Amino acid sequence: MSVRRVVDFAVYVLVRTFVALVQALPIETAVGITRGLAWLAHRVFRIRHRVVEENLRCAFPDLGAEERERLARRMWEHLFLLVVEVAHIPRKIHQTNWRRYIQLGGKEVLVRLLLSDRPVIIVTGHFGNFEAAGVLLGLLGFPTFTVARTLDNPYLDRFVNRFRGLSGQWIIPKKGGYDQIVQVMAQGGTMTFLADQHAGDKGCWVEFFGRPASAHKAIALLAMTYHAPMVVGYCRRLDRPMQFEMRVHAVADPQQTTAETASVQTLTQWYTRRLEEFIRQWPEQYWWLHRRWRTPPARQTKSAKKAA
Repeated sequence: MSVRRVVDFAVYVLVRTFVALVQALPIETAVGITRGLAWLAHRVFRIRHRVVEENLRCAFPDLGAEERERLARRMWEHLFLLVVEVAHIPRKIHQTNWRRYIQLGGKEVLVRLLLSDRPVIIVTGHFGNFEAAGVLLGLLGFPTFTVARTLDNPYLDRFVNRFRGLSGQWIIPKKGGYDQIVQVMAQGGTMTFLADQHAGDKGCWVEFFGRPASAHKAIALLAMTYHAPMVVGYCRRLDRPMQFEMRVHAVADPQQTTAETASVQTLTQWYTRRLEEFIRQWPEQYWWLHRRWRTPPARQTKSAKKAA
C-alpha cells in the first residue's frame, strides 16, 4: 500500500470518527460547540478572513466594520452548524416525520413539475442547508442528480456519495460526466446545480450584487436545449437547528417566450438575480468564503461597453 493510500485512509478514519462523535452529541450541545469553533475560525485562525471581509464590504457597502464583523462570525456559526445538521439528518429525518423538521413552500408548483414528463433543473447556491433539500426530495420520491468534483481522497469520495445516495441524491462527476447529464435530461430526470461559483474567464459574465461575476453557461444552455423548467429555490434554517424552510423562489420555463428565457445570457442573469434576492434576506446563511467576483477579461469589458 502506497504512502498516499495510507494517508487517505487515515484521514477517512478521522472523518468517520468525527461524524460518529457529532452524531452522538445532542443537537443542543453541538450548538455551543459550533459557536466556539466559529470563534476560533474567525477570530483566531482568521480563515479566508480577507476574502470574507472584501466580499461583505462590496456586497453591503452600507454596513459598518462592526456589522460586517458580526455577520462574518454568524456565517462561521452557520457553516459549523451545517456540518452538525448534515451528520444528524439521516438519523432524524425520515419519510414519516419530515414535516416536523421541514416546511415546504411552493410545493404545488414543485410537485407538478417533478411529476411531469419534462426534465427539470433546480438551481440554488451555497446557502442555508442545501443538503437537507436533497434529502427531502429523495424522501418524497424524487431522485436528483448533482454535478460535483470527485474528491481526491477515494475513501472520502465513496463515503460522501454513499451518504447522499441513501436519500436518492446521485452524484455525477464534474469531469467526464457530460454524457450522464445528457442521459438524465433526455430521460426527463431532475438535475440540481449549486450555481454560485466562479466559472472562469470563458464563463457567462453577469451582475451579482452589483459586480461582474462569471457563471457557468451550461446550466442555462441545458434548460434551453431540453426545454426544461428552471426552478430557483432554497432551504434555509429557521430559528433553531434542524428546522428548515424549503421554498420554490421562482420558475422560468424556456417553452414560454419571455425576456428571461431569450438567451443563455438573460437566463443566467435571471437565476443569478433570484439567488441574490434571498441571499440578501438572510446573508448570514451564505458562504462568503468563495472568491466569487473576479476582474472580467478585456474582451468582456469591451462587449459590455458596446452593449451600454
